[in-house]
Amino acid sequence: MGRRTVSDICLSGLLNYRKIKTNSLVSNQEDEMGEQESKTVAANQQPLSVALGLAPAIREHAAEAEQERRLPEELARDMARSGLHKLASPTYANGTERDPLTQIKVIEAVSEADGSTGWNLMIGMEVQGFAAAAFPPERALQLFGDPEIIISGALNPLGRATIEDGGIRVNGIWPMASGCHNSDYFWGQCILVDDDGKFKRAKAGQVQLREVLALTYEVEILDTWKSSGMCGSGSHDVKITDLFIPDDRVTRVTEQKPFANTSLFRIPTYSRLAYNKFAVASGIARAAIGHFKTLACEKKPRSTSALLCERTDAQRAIAEAETCLRSARAFVFESVSEVWMATEEGRSVSAESRALLQLACSSGVQSACKAVDRMCAASGVNVIYSDSLLGRCQRDIHVVPQHITVSPQWTEAAGRVLFGLASEVPIL
Repeated sequence: MGRRTVSDICLSGLLNYRKIKTNSLVSNQEDEMGEQESKTVAANQQPLSVALGLAPAIREHAAEAEQERRLPEELARDMARSGLHKLASPTYANGTERDPLTQIKVIEAVSEADGSTGWNLMIGMEVQGFAAAAFPPERALQLFGDPEIIISGALNPLGRATIEDGGIRVNGIWPMASGCHNSDYFWGQCILVDDDGKFKRAKAGQVQLREVLALTYEVEILDTWKSSGMCGSGSHDVKITDLFIPDDRVTRVTEQKPFANTSLFRIPTYSRLAYNKFAVASGIARAAIGHFKTLACEKKPRSTSALLCERTDAQRAIAEAETCLRSARAFVFESVSEVWMATEEGRSVSAESRALLQLACSSGVQSACKAVDRMCAASGVNVIYSDSLLGRCQRDIHVVPQHITVSPQWTEAAGRVLFGLASEVPIL
């Protein structure tokens, strides 16, 4: 494949690519862009209201997304046009840099409508935010200024790259690239290798990493996402074969600080990755409680004339689920607020604050899982059917703690830091 130039990534090219994907040609591109910008402004002003406004469409397409193992293109584009993918991006790249609690509430609202869609949005927000901050402001605006941009990514160094004049040549396969079918770019991490395939190392001995921004039509999407939960997130593998990436689409996140230096980008990286994962779990758990409440007020268990909601075991179940979820959410909001206050005041985030936030998010996801399981156990046989909304919540939520950033393994690591001992893991 030949080398790409800056013209390959111009906004008009991306718009044409989207038109081909959606088969929805428009006669007046200026009107289309004006409508997009108008919706983005609305999202900038009231992102939670915009998310709630999208909820009916998200619920309507949830079963389709689960069956097709990806979001419908129209739904993905509606979320992008609304500005929700811009909430974690720097203002210099046409982002809105919303505070962490606003981001959490938006992701919760979308995840309550459908967990896979919430996960898809969460990943898109994160990847676009981190990628835009890794490029110089002028270049970031060129790449990500389009209000409709969607980015997928995988920052695990599974690619291999060799240095060439003006860029690097890349090969690799990255699993679990959520939202890849709907994205305009894929941002993947690589290890630099020499001509013999041996790792290139810095003076200190560590391998040298690079991230590459490929247009989605330059990569191959492998049909690998055949999961038990979060089926609609479209987290398929992405394969790149012998692709030249010019230097102006290459970043070095492990070697340089973000170009954005505002409060949001002074929050430790792993903290940002953790609280948004909790938001997905929290939204799914809230949905499960709502589904159970509806069911319990309509269902009469066998051999009784009373509604399920009139039984003490059901009443105990919903009380326990609310306790699990609300206490976990309060802990997350408290710890996130402490970290945000520190960055807003220009202070460094203490090791204890990082540990508490990680503990809140990891344990919070576990609590959300318990709340959903409690609702499912109390609902009876209904949950076993594939079209059960509660059943989907249970399938989806148990995917969340499998993500390394909210794994329960960090509980002991956080406890060590709370004793005043030095952290032994990079996440803290």
